[in-house]
Amino acid sequence: MAQPDDMLDDDDYPAYTMSRAAEIVGASQDFLRRLDEAKLFTPFRSAGGHRRYSRYQLRLAARARELVDHGTALEAACRIIILEDQLEEALRHHHRHQGHPQAEAA
Repeated sequence: MAQPDDMLDDDDYPAYTMSRAAEIVGASQDFLRRLDEAKLFTPFRSAGGHRRYSRYQLRLAARARELVDHGTALEAACRIIILEDQLEEALRHHHRHQGHPQAEAA
């Protein structure tokens, strides 16, 4: 069974409340809600229905904020991030199957 410290090291563990996530990303809580509505990611919901975010989701939100701050429409920013993420995964898959050792560490 995973220990609490192990969970905090997990990029997908929903460790952050909405207010903390907004503070870390440097965006408003409304901005995070809009990312959820735009389907960039779906935050975990606590038993009480509160949104919880993972470090991975915070990285996506920070990238979205960066693009929007530079004038990209929110929906376009989300699409760009989704495509970037898909490309990164495809490259990891390709390197894994080509036998590149650096892909194993990614």
